[in-house]
Amino acid sequence: MSYENYLANDPLIITAALTGGVHGKEAHPDLPETPEEIGKAAAKAEAAGASVVHLHARTDSGERSFATERFQAIDDAVRRYADDVIIQHSTGGTGAPAEVRHQPLRTDPPPEMASLDMGPLNRYDHLTSENTRALVDSLHEEMVERGIKPELEVFNDGHLNEVHGLLDRRELADPVYATLIFGPGTLTRPTPRNFLTSIDDLPEVAQFNTLGFGRHQLPFATMGILFGGHVRVGLEDNVYYREGELAESNAQLVERVVRIAEELGREVASPAQARELLGL
Repeated sequence: MSYENYLANDPLIITAALTGGVHGKEAHPDLPETPEEIGKAAAKAEAAGASVVHLHARTDSGERSFATERFQAIDDAVRRYADDVIIQHSTGGTGAPAEVRHQPLRTDPPPEMASLDMGPLNRYDHLTSENTRALVDSLHEEMVERGIKPELEVFNDGHLNEVHGLLDRRELADPVYATLIFGPGTLTRPTPRNFLTSIDDLPEVAQFNTLGFGRHQLPFATMGILFGGHVRVGLEDNVYYREGELAESNAQLVERVVRIAEELGREVASPAQARELLGL
């Protein structure tokens, strides 16, 4: 993917990351946590222009959960409220054994997509998310068995190397879909130069999705649109609409990206178009 893809006017896939697994209603009072809240938020994000919803599960107390049953309840609610949106489960996380990390893949039916973290990263002062190659391979193997499209999450330059290594070890269905993530800590430093370098370092067979944390969400979404990639926004990654002003909802963040895409001449993909582009 490159600026040439922008000129070719390939449709833009917008992913809405609705809730995440770290901050809760203390960060945003309308952050969806229950299956019912997540299902309704998914429907509003789809109506605003999102074709994919990225989902985390939570317990009744709002804490992160990997349990198949919790993801099943969320999926059922999304399908009840939304029309045709693509469901993408998160398999990333901290402190969970490998077998637990597989549980989000085991709903019935399985999600059409699931995230696959490409390597370790630090979280806060005392936590590290361990994503060994053995775990990455085992998650990918189950995704293939269950017909789930992997979304390769690339948090830094080392993870770009791991994408190439994964392609050397395993056969990935075309197109390879990678999310380039920018922000603080172990993430790639959020600069335009690093954004361009990350695009250049991806395998030629890859399409890319763009994710900027916090105040970097809007400028990196705009760059993703301009350079022919796709875009992820949502309250998981950023709870503000502008400095000092909380976003109203996930849908409001999607609506802004849709307006920018329209001004820049990018068609926004419907779920059906997204499925075609992603080979689902």
